Amino acid sequence: MKFRTIKRHLIESLKSLKRNGWMSIAAISAVAVTLLLVGSFIAMLMNVNKLATDIENDVSVRVYIDLAADEGQQEQLEKDLAAIDHVDTVEFSSREDELKQVVGSYGNEFNLFQGDDNPLYDVYIVNTDTPEHTSTVAKQSEALDYVAKVNYGGATADNLFKTMKTVRNVGAVIIIALVLTAVFLISNTIRITIMSRRTEIEIMKLVGATNWFIRWPFLIEGAMIGLIGSLIPTALLSFIYVAAYDLGTQYLTGTYFALLTPVPFLYQIGGLMIAIGVLIGSIGSSISIRRFLKV
Repeated sequence: MKFRTIKRHLIESLKSLKRNGWMSIAAISAVAVTLLLVGSFIAMLMNVNKLATDIENDVSVRVYIDLAADEGQQEQLEKDLAAIDHVDTVEFSSREDELKQVVGSYGNEFNLFQGDDNPLYDVYIVNTDTPEHTSTVAKQSEALDYVAKVNYGGATADNLFKTMKTVRNVGAVIIIALVLTAVFLISNTIRITIMSRRTEIEIMKLVGATNWFIRWPFLIEGAMIGLIGSLIPTALLSFIYVAAYDLGTQYLTGTYFALLTPVPFLYQIGGLMIAIGVLIGSIGSSISIRRFLKV
């Protein structure tokens, strides 16, 4: 395509945007609102996915030592645990340490259970080399001597993954619905533009203009609507996410969990939103002009 032709198509697209000002503003607003919601859902889903991964990586096996086990038997149990395949580290936590954690989490009323009144167990905390082996190590640990019971966060992780899957599926449906709504609004805007120039299009067809020569200005117009409509929510989402990240970091400090860092995450999601905006604008235009090219 010649530069002169490209220039003509761009000028025609800009004139059409200006000529149909209110409809163009309505379409741009629809794209902006849609993409803000789409971007918000994507940001939420990606952070939920990271949170689930962090929890999975933080899952450890807690092996509660039989109260009747003496010091030598505890040491033997530690060796047996360390000998299990895929075990990375084995750490000891005494009954007193366990009680301190309970008091820190639930309040000073548990201070009553001191000394011989402490109902808690000594615990070996077993970490695996990869999260996938946690359940296998837990089952093997349960079969060892001097083990009262074994517990690990698998159920919590599984429940989180199920919740995340539901959120992801619902979010995907909402995103698709929002994108289709934006395509519909853009196609209606372009259709009004085409109807006002219907006679001109028919004359161009009769004198031999190709479908693509007629189609390009409308495709560019739709892409411009999508582009402008995507820049606004991209900037707004960036501002909101940085504020949410700063706030979330304050609450998550000291834990194993963290939100996705703004850079490069915002560049990635911003590029995706702009691409979606241009794409749905072009698709909306293509849908509208198709029927008018059949003279």
